[in-house]
Amino acid sequence: MRKYLITLVPVLMLSLQPGPQAGMSAVPVPGPSADDLKPSVSQEKVEALVAKLLTTYHYRKVRLNDSLSSVVFDNYLKELDNNKAYFLASDVNSFEKYRTNIDDQLINGELAAAYDIYNVFRKRYQERNKFVQENFIKPFDFSADETFNTDREKAGWPKTVEEQNDLWRKLLKNQALELKLTGKADSSVVNSMKSRYKNLDRYMNRIKAEDVFQIYMNSFAEALDPHTNYMSPRSADRFNQEMSASLEGIGALLGEDGDYIKVTDIVPGGPVFKSKLLNKGDKIVGVAQGESGHMTSIVGYQVDDAVKLIKGPKGTTVRLQIVPNDAIAGAPPKEIKLVREKIKLEEGRAKKEVIEITQNQKKYKVGVITIPVFYRDFEGARKREEGFASTTGDVQKFLGELKTEKVDGVVIDLRDNGGGSLTEAISLTGLFISRGPVVQVKEAMGDIEVQTDPDPSVNYDGPLAVLVNRFSASASEIFAAAIQDYKRGLIIGSQTYGKGTVQTMVDLNQWLTKEPEKVGQVKMTIAKFYRINGSSTQHKGVTPDIELPSAFSAEEFGESSQPSALPWDQIASARFEMTKNLDDKVLSKLRDKYEQRLKTDTDLKQLMADFAELKRAKEKTVVSLQETKRKKERDEAEKRRKSINAAAGEPVASTDSSIPPSDKDTKGKKDLYLNEAGRILADYIAFTKNPQ
Repeated sequence: MRKYLITLVPVLMLSLQPGPQAGMSAVPVPGPSADDLKPSVSQEKVEALVAKLLTTYHYRKVRLNDSLSSVVFDNYLKELDNNKAYFLASDVNSFEKYRTNIDDQLINGELAAAYDIYNVFRKRYQERNKFVQENFIKPFDFSADETFNTDREKAGWPKTVEEQNDLWRKLLKNQALELKLTGKADSSVVNSMKSRYKNLDRYMNRIKAEDVFQIYMNSFAEALDPHTNYMSPRSADRFNQEMSASLEGIGALLGEDGDYIKVTDIVPGGPVFKSKLLNKGDKIVGVAQGESGHMTSIVGYQVDDAVKLIKGPKGTTVRLQIVPNDAIAGAPPKEIKLVREKIKLEEGRAKKEVIEITQNQKKYKVGVITIPVFYRDFEGARKREEGFASTTGDVQKFLGELKTEKVDGVVIDLRDNGGGSLTEAISLTGLFISRGPVVQVKEAMGDIEVQTDPDPSVNYDGPLAVLVNRFSASASEIFAAAIQDYKRGLIIGSQTYGKGTVQTMVDLNQWLTKEPEKVGQVKMTIAKFYRINGSSTQHKGVTPDIELPSAFSAEEFGESSQPSALPWDQIASARFEMTKNLDDKVLSKLRDKYEQRLKTDTDLKQLMADFAELKRAKEKTVVSLQETKRKKERDEAEKRRKSINAAAGEPVASTDSSIPPSDKDTKGKKDLYLNEAGRILADYIAFTKNPQ
């Protein structure tokens, strides 16, 4: 059986998009100059090689044609100027000559489009930077009643310098107001903004041809699917270190998202994982050292430079300014405090607890096994070491203990579990079913391999529920899908992420052996996962049997939010025998009971109301630039966020990670999702014991 490591860890991309943007008029497109960046001969060879590899071996069989060229063209402009604030409309019109011939350039190893467009961007950036510096002479007036639209996706590029100047005036004013609402004095706001753009300018001046080439090649790679990437030698080295090394720091993987540094994944066992103060998708906008160090803005930083500030010796404190992923438009950053430490992988292992659920005037003991990631000590397994670390081994032990404790049912909590070892997903499924298929893997050439659990023994045959959310992905989806297809247990929560693809790393140095410099790597999608019923987990993920309220929509988060995501499809079902644990009649009863609680339970009703209000607030992208109005918007949104986080049992008040979560203001609050999963499981137990 092939071994795959599947995980929801986006490659650390360099998507260049320095901070805000400034103005100019309908002026001629800048011509070539002596300091323009230029491609190397090696880059031209790499371009042609990557084009050949991706069009030959990628799972999605694509042809380099005018249609694909147009997608790459749009991707590249978006990577450089996502907010449509640096380029003028006249610049973009002048680039149109490249729209349908990028495919030819990729094949022939030509990089004219990449560097011509970037060098214009670079000059426009310099013009905008001058505008920025000229507008920090005095504080902004926040009494004027005007607004700013933070969503410029559907906006056009400015037609004139005057139009661009007004855009930048509002953009800068919006950023300054965000800082002012954190309690900063006007002079401090001005100094912070000056510092932000001074840092941005310093890092922009350090952009090299290697960085431009990576942005351009990823504009091509991501046209195929969001998990296919080109990594420059420097990015490849960093990726390999993070996949293998035990680093001292906060325990988060970071990437670039326009101007911002974004959390792409959280390392189980690290400070972030334990504190729950930072989540996937959160943006880090400032970093400070110690209890009282100066807060440095990292807006516009490259991820390498941001990591240098955030990492540090164990035992030291780092303060971060963050913008939560669920923040409404224009919300000011929040400050959190973390103590760096050596990442202890054992703290990312599965954990067990027993909770008590009162349902229908009866008490139930429910065992809860939380699995943050599907881990496996492959080296220990290879050496046949007794008791090597593995998800299945730990869960098997917990199940034995829970039987001894005479629990009425078991919940497997896979919320925020981004994947891991496929081997473990298969063997874990085997603890709950007799032998049989667990997942199907279809490779690029069409070959299908059915991967099975060969062990006929069943470690636990009692009532079972699996709790998932939008950030349960890959291996988590394979396990949940198998449990659902076998009708072995209830799947409860929200639709999962939908990552049903397999990637492999290709070292380009093995192809270009005579190059004088390293040439990077490509991460390429080569296969797709399918459930045993033949349905792909790609795009759609796993739809729970009973869906709980969620703040995260498929349009914003997950595979289906990615324009280039591979589509959902089906293959033939594998041969398997369903259990008799669940039937449609029981599921219908459980849904009816849950729907009744949604109408009557105070906590659930409040959660639904909070989500509805949050959705309305997030859809409102036009924010006030008047301080009094903006503060009211901010306070109302923060109140809703705290209410929602409290429902999930997450910290909502103190932002000091030196205080254990149990000692914070959430003490005594219940995890609404886990509690509801327990109630649904209790209903299931009652129905099976007393079928009506």
